[in-house]
Amino acid sequence: MTSELAVCCMSHSPLLHTADPGESVARAVDDALHGARTFADAFDPDLVVVFGPDHYQGFRYELMPPFCVGTAARAIGDYGTSSGDLDVPQDLADDLIVHLLDADLDVAMSEKMVVDHGISQPLEILFGTSGARPVIPVFVNSVAAPLGPLRRVRRLGEAVGAWAAGLDRRVLFVGSGGLSHDVPIPRLREATPEAAAYLVDRRRTPAEQRAREELVHRAGQAFARGESPLRDLNPDLDRELLALFAQGDPAAFDEVDVGWLGEQGGSSVHEVRSWIAAHAALRAAGPYRTDSSFYRPIPEWIIGFAVTTASTRGEEQS
Repeated sequence: MTSELAVCCMSHSPLLHTADPGESVARAVDDALHGARTFADAFDPDLVVVFGPDHYQGFRYELMPPFCVGTAARAIGDYGTSSGDLDVPQDLADDLIVHLLDADLDVAMSEKMVVDHGISQPLEILFGTSGARPVIPVFVNSVAAPLGPLRRVRRLGEAVGAWAAGLDRRVLFVGSGGLSHDVPIPRLREATPEAAAYLVDRRRTPAEQRAREELVHRAGQAFARGESPLRDLNPDLDRELLALFAQGDPAAFDEVDVGWLGEQGGSSVHEVRSWIAAHAALRAAGPYRTDSSFYRPIPEWIIGFAVTTASTRGEEQS
């Protein structure tokens, strides 16, 4: 059995639907996202495997795994995304977990995974709703320090890709997050007791979540005005990362130091781990080509915003 595999990676932002980046930028992003939807529609996946982070909505320090596969999942509905169950094929998710364990990857599993906009936003962009297609969510910790070396993420992706290649299905790998951006979230060991309690196990009330979303909106406005303590976007770094993906060898990320990456790209540039996993999954089936690539630094969204698609379809490229 063989599968047909493809990749779509994109940035996400809590400000995507609320902050105006200007007409020309908004039109360029809309065009890029429309292209990604067209790519996904044409590929018509039987299964979506989405690699994505969480922002202390579903995973907290009471138990923070590096990786987790959801055998059932629910979208929380934050920052303009919808709440509801994902359509997770439990038998396939179970089989993936067994495969990853056999590959010496100690992944966690969750029968009650909660996902936030980090996973649901790209699914809604590509398919209309997060439950529109059979999907296996793979949480990749990209926010909560300490973070392991990037080679572990690449190995995770390779193992997922090897598993998917034997399914005799069309499998779309989605990578969500990045690129360069800093976020107004305290680090655990530097947080006030109240903030630390939230990072560990305290859940927000609906009113507190609305207040948090308003705070993030104001932070984006301040950042766009140049009145923010957050680290600046780094377009040069972002373009370097995109060039590495286009080269078709995710193992190149093994040499990237995690500390250096955060110093250059901000606290949440580490969401690029989801892209590494997705591209490594695709590369496990053979050489791939980048079909499209879009990039724009968008201060109003506090992010270096990128969208790429890639596939092994057609003639192989070395």
